[in-house]
Amino acid sequence: MLRDTPTDPPRDCAAIALAALAATLGDPRRAQRFIDLTGIGTDELRRRIAEPALLAAAIRFLEAHEPDLVSVSEALGVAPDVLVQARRELEEGQG
Repeated sequence: MLRDTPTDPPRDCAAIALAALAATLGDPRRAQRFIDLTGIGTDELRRRIAEPALLAAAIRFLEAHEPDLVSVSEALGVAPDVLVQARRELEEGQG
């Protein structure tokens, strides 16, 4: 579980990643780029929405273009590092 500081309550990595994916898909330009780059269609998104691999990939997509990472983190009210750490934890959990 993520924490901003040692005294903060833990955060759910999957919930953070899901919110990041929703913010990504909520912006038409970003959503189109995500779909174009990943080849994932809406049906596949619906089927795989809870998979840690898909959620981690959504954050990895944001990490590849810093302005998107910053924009989504601001929309979610978290630091960009929180998104990056959520992706790491999701990937480690697949292990």
